[in-house]
Amino acid sequence: MQIPLLVKFKNLRLFQVCLLILSGLIALGLGGCSTTEKGDPMAPPDLATNLGGVPRLNIGDSVIVTISDIPEPPQTPEERPIQSDGTISMPYLGRVQAAGKTPGELEQYIHDLYVPTNYTHITITVKASSDRVYFVQGEVKLPGRVLYVGPVTVTKAITSAGDFTDYANRRNVILTRSNGQRFKLNCMRIMNGDEPDPPVFPGDRIEVKRRLY
Repeated sequence: MQIPLLVKFKNLRLFQVCLLILSGLIALGLGGCSTTEKGDPMAPPDLATNLGGVPRLNIGDSVIVTISDIPEPPQTPEERPIQSDGTISMPYLGRVQAAGKTPGELEQYIHDLYVPTNYTHITITVKASSDRVYFVQGEVKLPGRVLYVGPVTVTKAITSAGDFTDYANRRNVILTRSNGQRFKLNCMRIMNGDEPDPPVFPGDRIEVKRRLY
């Protein structure tokens, strides 16, 4: 039995329309899953400053918080690292947002959280520590905070974290700058000399993804 030509044509048009819709959905899905941004991974992050030129605190920085003028102040000032969520831990307050503020702004912010809820009067002094760190996470042997002691690149930072695990996807490494910019790197091409090895700055985060097989 022969299928009429008109029926064949309609089926073909229907197939083409479905194919176009499917292609659009796939493109939309891939675009929505993108984790990288445009920009130059070789460039340092554009860290925000206030009008006076004082650098704002970033993830990976540490601050020394001194509490005084209360009945039982802590005996010594404590160094508090700014965690990956941008906060520090303070007595009676829990997590306090620190990233994005200057030390002076953080002093006033913590003061206003304590007074008058916990104390009628308190003096808070915040000083940025000289110790600066970056983070290496994912499929490395020693994930965690790494002290920034001088210029370092992505592959050297991974080496300082114990190097790749056996399950690491060296073609899928995400570099996140302290200002939020994200770059997808292929460390296989970097190590072969086909692509430059981006520098790592204090507050940056490197995540090595896991292979699917």
